[in-house]
Amino acid sequence: QVPLVESGGGLVQAGGSLRLSCAASTIMVTFNAMGWYRQAPGKQRELVATITSGGIINYADSVKGRFTISRDIAKNTVYLEMNSLKPGDTAVYYCHASLWSNEYWGQGTQVTVSS
Repeated sequence: QVPLVESGGGLVQAGGSLRLSCAASTIMVTFNAMGWYRQAPGKQRELVATITSGGIINYADSVKGRFTISRDIAKNTVYLEMNSLKPGDTAVYYCHASLWSNEYWGQGTQVTVSS
């Protein structure tokens, strides 16, 4: 199991910003892709943003223009800059990494946006 350590969640007012980080510091491989998913209460887990080792980025339509994903391959770290946050962004955010057929998940970090 590869530990993915997330940080940066918290409580913010609508319109505010947060930055999430996820590091896989105990393994020295280059993941095929890293990214973020989220799960709101009573809803299914959904993709937020992913970035491949080649720099290809995919965003959910709901966050385009507000969230920015980036990756430091040398540090095996992925970041999610979240701006113009809305109450609808409230969820547990999970870091995800894939290496060929293997998938890894972080424990999740809570993001709460108050109106």
